[in-house]
Amino acid sequence: MSEQELEGLTVAVPESRELDLFARMLEERGATAFRCPLVRIADSPDEDAVHQWLDRFCDNPPDELILLTGEGLRRLLGFAERRGQHEAFISALSHPRIIARGPKPGRALRPFGLKPDLLSESPTSAGVIRTLEELDLTGHRVGVQLYGEEPNHPLMDALQAAGAEADAVAPYVYLSDRDDPAVLELIRALDTGRIDVIAFTSKAQVQRLWEVAEGADCQDALNRGMSRTLVAAIGPVVEEALTARGRPADLAPEKSYFMKPLVREMVARLHS
Repeated sequence: MSEQELEGLTVAVPESRELDLFARMLEERGATAFRCPLVRIADSPDEDAVHQWLDRFCDNPPDELILLTGEGLRRLLGFAERRGQHEAFISALSHPRIIARGPKPGRALRPFGLKPDLLSESPTSAGVIRTLEELDLTGHRVGVQLYGEEPNHPLMDALQAAGAEADAVAPYVYLSDRDDPAVLELIRALDTGRIDVIAFTSKAQVQRLWEVAEGADCQDALNRGMSRTLVAAIGPVVEEALTARGRPADLAPEKSYFMKPLVREMVARLHS
């Protein structure tokens, strides 16, 4: 890390939860980090719904549990701990067959001596659905930890079509982390060429950036800025969100969807 591989480059960092960690990785390589956290994660305000799901899960664990994010599992553990259900929840987690969308849920399970039984074919909802197609779920009860508040109708429909009874929980929500003027400053920086690279680490960041641009009627400025800026994405879900907005990512890690591999891919791309 002693080499200044990114010296002279300005990298926009929309990350929130691990903003300082990500920025430090870039700065240690000589880059200037343009900090603009776009969203933050908070516990679901519908505590009763999460509590009721935890009660059902602990009292009668399902046959399968689908974990879409590591963050969701950590939030569920937090809810359980605050209710005195931590040990009961950990114990119940050992019963279902756990299906994880990508490696991050596995990382969240590891401290408890647990690991996913199955990894989805790819770290997307479509990948999870393809993995489920190989299983006989007729009459099975399946717990589903959702991504944010997204209802994920394709996944829920696939479970219903497979003859399963799905029980979904949304333990966290995404909130705006910067007011619109701060986000508009990022858009101006992109449009005026002050940003060399923008590195997205979640779909919510992509959605927030375009929503602010649309609300302020400056989509053209954002599109111009994004066209002249190298766009990095941490994984397939973020890549899909960018493609849906008409600006596919220029680079992304091929296998490991974490910040370090994203930075390594950025260095490799810029040096090639």
